[in-house]
Amino acid sequence: MNTNPYATSEATAMPQNELEARALVRTAGRLNVCKENWPVSREQLDEALDLNRKLWTILVSDATEQSNPLPFEIKQNVFNLAHFIFKHTFKIMAKPEAKDLDILISINMNIAKGLNEQSVNRAKAEMETNPPAGGSINISE
Repeated sequence: MNTNPYATSEATAMPQNELEARALVRTAGRLNVCKENWPVSREQLDEALDLNRKLWTILVSDATEQSNPLPFEIKQNVFNLAHFIFKHTFKIMAKPEAKDLDILISINMNIAKGLNEQSVNRAKAEMETNPPAGGSINISE
């Protein structure tokens, strides 16, 4: 449970894709800790894999909702990627090897990068259509 009110308000003010990107990076970080400290306890590995699986369950559930405005092709790609992640996770659980974590880490980081690029592009478009009143803001004064 997060008792930091600033973290809670920050998360609620953040666009969905930025929240997803942060979750992907944090989960990749947990997997990377396992890889970098190999061999790790079965409990630590299972926790990191389970966290990643839960995250991808949420992502694929949201992406494939009928009400989600994503194009069908993107929904299908997210579904296929999640299916691969689930299969690969079970492979690691059956025969744990540090190198097998690389693909999960890489997928999470690349998806997070794409989500962050969307945020940057959206912010640039917002600035072009609604520039700040009075020009630029100088906070160093």
